[in-house]
This record gives sequence, C-alpha cells and structure tokens, in this order.
Amino acid sequence: MSSHMIRGRQLSRDTEHRTAMRRNLVQSLFEHGKVRTTMPKAKEVRAMAEKLITLARTGTLNARRKVISLLNDRRLVDEEQEFTGKTVVQKLFDEVAPKFNGRSGGYTRIIKTSDFRIGDGGNVVLLQLADQTVAPTGTARRSAGLRRKRNERKHEFASQALKSAKTEKTTEATKPAEPA
Repeated sequence: MSSHMIRGRQLSRDTEHRTAMRRNLVQSLFEHGKVRTTMPKAKEVRAMAEKLITLARTGTLNARRKVISLLNDRRLVDEEQEFTGKTVVQKLFDEVAPKFNGRSGGYTRIIKTSDFRIGDGGNVVLLQLADQTVAPTGTARRSAGLRRKRNERKHEFASQALKSAKTEKTTEATKPAEPA
C-alpha cells in the first residue's frame, strides 16, 4: 500500500479518532485561549487553528459555513456548566479573529513546559493564542553556569576525598606497632 503525499501525523490513532481529537482541541483552544497537550498534538492543532483563524478574519458567510463544516460547532458553557448562548464559531468570528486583523499569520504559540505526563512521560506543552496582551513569561536558561558550578563541586569533593585518604595513610604509617 502506497503512502506518498500524505500530510500530517498519525498520532497512533485511526482517521476518525484523529480528526475528532483535532476538532476538540481546536474548539478548546478557541474557547479557553490555551490548551495543555503534547508537542506533536500541538503542532497538528496549530496548523488547523491558524487556517480557521485566517478564514474567520474574512468574516463572510461562506467562510463561516466552511469553518462550521470543518469544526462541527458546539455550544459554550460557563464555570457552572450552564450554556452561555454562544457557540465556538460565534466566539471565533466575534472575539478571536478581530484580535488578529493586523497580523498576517502566527496566531498561536507553543510554549514548552518542564512538566511530563504521568502515564508515559510525554512532554507537556502549552498551546495558546498569541494575543498582544499576553506576553510569554520566564527567563533565559543558564545551564552553562549550572554545569560549571556542578563541575567545580565535583572537583572540590574529589580533592577533599584525596586529602582525607592521604591523612589516613600517614596516620597509619606513623602509628607504632602494638606488641602482641
């Protein structure tokens, strides 16, 4: 069986499960503004989300119908799990897409976290909409300094161990032999 020119990751799922998972993650991204998932899933969802935001920026009826066909629209709920009267597509066209009118792509960002999933140890990332109001937090890594400090501590420990071994040998050599 030939598999040339097939785009996208399989993600260890069959076709229906993969498309449903992608739709659900994109809907959650538009609903909440951010989603915690693994890196391969985030890269797949990012591509779909950016295409949908580009469609929504036009604001036409044809674009709305295309987004509904790709997304399978669902209703939004609040914190008490009560329906708010809006759908994900309405939120996409009314709130999300207008934020990116002056931008020509790059509507999402993937931020790597230091967390790992408990079950299989997969890397967890944060996929979020790249609003101008939300800036990425954190500082630059300083791993070289940590490596240097760790190396200095190892050498210091080794030199102390050598000194203590030498002092033990000298004390054993200087002890007089006990008579039997």
